[in-house]
Amino acid sequence: MQALSDNPISFSEEQAMLLESATEFCKKHSDSATVRARLAKQGDQQALEDDRQLWREMTQLGWSGLAVPEAFGGSGIGIGAAAAIAEPMGRRLVASPFITTQMVIQALLAGATDQQQKTWLPKLAQGSAATVAVVEGDGDWNLYAAQTRLVDHQLQGQKTLVGELYCCDLVLVTTGVDDDLAIVLLDRSVLGADRVHSDQVLDETRRSYSIDLTGLRVDSGALITGASAQAAITALEQTAWLLYSADACGGVSGVIDLVVDYLNTRTQFGHKIGSYQSLKHPTVDMLMGLERARSHLYHAATLLDAGAPAEVALRMAKAESTDAYTFAGDRAIQFHGGFGFTYECDAQMYLRRALWLQYQYGDAPHHRAELAHQLLA
Repeated sequence: MQALSDNPISFSEEQAMLLESATEFCKKHSDSATVRARLAKQGDQQALEDDRQLWREMTQLGWSGLAVPEAFGGSGIGIGAAAAIAEPMGRRLVASPFITTQMVIQALLAGATDQQQKTWLPKLAQGSAATVAVVEGDGDWNLYAAQTRLVDHQLQGQKTLVGELYCCDLVLVTTGVDDDLAIVLLDRSVLGADRVHSDQVLDETRRSYSIDLTGLRVDSGALITGASAQAAITALEQTAWLLYSADACGGVSGVIDLVVDYLNTRTQFGHKIGSYQSLKHPTVDMLMGLERARSHLYHAATLLDAGAPAEVALRMAKAESTDAYTFAGDRAIQFHGGFGFTYECDAQMYLRRALWLQYQYGDAPHHRAELAHQLLA
């Protein structure tokens, strides 16, 4: 059984500065009108270029390299600080390669060879984006059992839910070699247009793709195998739990903003509807859910930065944050009455993201089942 840590939650001055900076940036670049305009232009080349420009502006703030060691040109702050950036992104429904890039960086730090790190980490620190191709058609959350195969240095298989591929230079692909797990570091340039298919997912703010890998040749220098591949996938998965939890916490904050504004605006029977207890109490429940989730989130971030075992804390954070988000999104739609069920109401955008996040790298029941095995065995 993994023991629960006694480490107190730490939130450094650097994290506070990043949170403030990211909050202002996302507020400026991703208000409701901007998000809706982006949705209206899905698939448009100008929309893709606008998204690339937004990513360039993020990298100019140093966000892409904050968890890359200084030896590779990064800030070396640690992955826990990335949660302070992902949270405001969730609050404003920003979609970017930030999270997937951080996942790849942590995988490289955990399992890549010295040469692979020297090749890719400086590029990622300076603003190149990366994504992960780890999910297949069956949607299995077990990332250690890839159906894609590598035979005679050629890949065979397909991947789905490959996020934000439009501006990425590196794609981390999981595959099987004989009876073992391996990782392929795939240069985006080898994926021609005929191999990439855009998918529409529930969270319309995301750009998601399926890719056909069959027949692609892989050099030995692009492979991570054995125990190193296992370590890389563990780091990637734990980073996903952390940053998607942060995204969810931010989303709950965004929903509360939306709800409180509406409760203080809508008048019924001569009173602001926010004065009715039937609406006050669920709103308080949203806030309490957010506080619980943020406590788990920054506890997990503290453990990761300290190099302490963090799996239990991360699973708790993922379960609590996505449950809190789906509850808040559902209540927001109900509070808005008939209007809440229409596409014109912003509540539906938050609920879509909440439901999408719930099923990324394990939903709440899955994580609680795993926690039961670890804590009660």
